Amino acid sequence: MQYMLLIYTAPDAEPVYGTPEFQAMMQGFSDFNDRANADGVLRAGEALQGIETATSLRRRDDRVETMDGPFAETREHLGGYYILDVPDLDEALRYAAMLPVAAFGTIEVRPLMSYNPANG
Repeated sequence: MQYMLLIYTAPDAEPVYGTPEFQAMMQGFSDFNDRANADGVLRAGEALQGIETATSLRRRDDRVETMDGPFAETREHLGGYYILDVPDLDEALRYAAMLPVAAFGTIEVRPLMSYNPANG
């Protein structure tokens, strides 16, 4: 089963770029990548550019609206994601707990839906 780990952080809670704490966080991501790759469960993962680069879209009736920035107003921002292929939610949660952001942010774990019958 594939799970997406959505990484949310509040910018003011993150370590400052260039500090030893930032380097430690980045090393934690590198360690996670190495571990998930070695375990054969990592399918994808990337960081996202800042929320100031986001554009949100919604369609109401026959009208399409676009808005600068994320649609939701929240203190924590979606900063990146991983897609893992693991047997169950418990295993996905075990990997989510390895992410350095779990110490000061939130990791949302959600199963991916497959509309392709061949993928279960």
